[in-house]
Amino acid sequence: MATHDPGSTTIRPLTSATWDLFAALVERHNGIFSGCWCIKFHPERDDHVPGYDGNRAYKKCLVDEGVAHAALVVRDGEDGEEAIAWAEYGTPAELPDIHHRKQYLAEQDLEPDYRITCIFVDKRYRGHGLVTVALEGALDLIAHAGGGIVEGYPHIPGERRLSSSFLYNGTKAVYERAGFDFIRPKGMKNTVMRRSVAPAR
Repeated sequence: MATHDPGSTTIRPLTSATWDLFAALVERHNGIFSGCWCIKFHPERDDHVPGYDGNRAYKKCLVDEGVAHAALVVRDGEDGEEAIAWAEYGTPAELPDIHHRKQYLAEQDLEPDYRITCIFVDKRYRGHGLVTVALEGALDLIAHAGGGIVEGYPHIPGERRLSSSFLYNGTKAVYERAGFDFIRPKGMKNTVMRRSVAPAR
């Protein structure tokens, strides 16, 4: 499917002020991955009601509390600004529920300061390098928050093309180009990759 060139973009942090940009992107894609609203990796709480509307409300609550973070890739659309990609990041306490968690904890050699757990691109603009733009945006926001050790858990695609639902956090090659080192495998065709991010000056 042919996609559109997004043109110039800017990075905006996900906050209460940018919630509507994030929400519009999720809603254009029916809630992302069966109504996930990108809450999969957050800790479960009693105030979370499962389902599309409950996931939306829970994500909004976490954003308003300042414990849900993402780099939003924003372009100027015909009707104003629109978010067309994001990279979710946060501390291990904010994003504890990673895939293959049991194996990860058994083999863990250190606890990172931040994790990047999900990267998503609007289907209208895929194939234009926005996974990299979103990843670099997250790293820049982490630098401005003081930097530290950052982990990502990208995939190693095989010969068979995988859908975006299996490539929810980009590929090993994308992370390598962003300066991450391969640490170890995790699960099937999944990895632990790591880099240090210096504080922004």
